[in-house]
Amino acid sequence: MKNSYEFVVYGSYALFTDPLTKIGGEKSTYQIPTYQALKGIAESVYWKPTIIHYIDAVRIMNVIRMESKGIRPIEYGGGNTLANYTYLKEPKYIVKGHFEFNMNRPDLESDRNEGKHYSIFQRALKAGGRRDIFLGTRECQGYVEPCSFNEGTGYYDYRDEEIYFGTMVHGISYPDETGRNQLEVRLWKPVMKRGVIKFIRPEECTEVRKVKEMTPKKFGPEDIETADSLLDTLEREAMR
Repeated sequence: MKNSYEFVVYGSYALFTDPLTKIGGEKSTYQIPTYQALKGIAESVYWKPTIIHYIDAVRIMNVIRMESKGIRPIEYGGGNTLANYTYLKEPKYIVKGHFEFNMNRPDLESDRNEGKHYSIFQRALKAGGRRDIFLGTRECQGYVEPCSFNEGTGYYDYRDEEIYFGTMVHGISYPDETGRNQLEVRLWKPVMKRGVIKFIRPEECTEVRKVKEMTPKKFGPEDIETADSLLDTLEREAMR
């Protein structure tokens, strides 16, 4: 099936916010990216409501290092205060993932052209993504490139011991992907071995917390450009 992909993403800093550190305006990053953050990067490369991205695994290429900075975030009521944010420094990850059709959207069945979605994703990946890439937060600019999952040498490649990161956020479940009219947050306990973290699928997460009631956003086939039309446009532009 032409629905799998691999890419490298990197930047100067990353902030995958641990929600426990947000009290009082302070923010501190997780040591590793969340499933949701990597899924968001894949969606920034290319996304349509017809498909759902699934992240299978990530390789941690650079040593995990953190750096604290004094930040003056703008407050909603005006003005700003000094806060300390803790970032990951020089993060680099190789991501393996794939997409599947969103079966909760039978109205988009006509757009289920696997080969064309795959071609568009690969074109977008070579171009650095269709939208800006962020490593957890907007101030952490990221860059993506095509890459083989086993390419290069990572800092943790030859460490046989398993590294545990405790309980952390896996991701967010939206009603248009689950079929349930509620927003949910998923938790899990990741383990890294030889630099690789293998993700479980969202439905395999046993710790799920309801956040609030929510209904799927309503839009139909007339509101989106089909993969057929988009690929035709991209091919014509490439020939100019």
